[in-house]
Amino acid sequence: MPIVVNLDVIMAKRKISSNELAAIVSLTPANLSILKTGKARAIRFSTLAELCAALDCQPGDILEFKKPS
Repeated sequence: MPIVVNLDVIMAKRKISSNELAAIVSLTPANLSILKTGKARAIRFSTLAELCAALDCQPGDILEFKKPS
């Protein structure tokens, strides 16, 4: 898939754990893990907004488009 999820990178930069972030954005740790690993097929804008607010970042910091070669 040409969309890459950089959530783990942003979390490492902000020094926040998965459990802590999951609690802040009201996600289960399992669903956050699905997002982090890039296995999610969709994300709600409201969830993306909560992640950006919690991590003090922009959506483009979390999601990246890479052209297939």
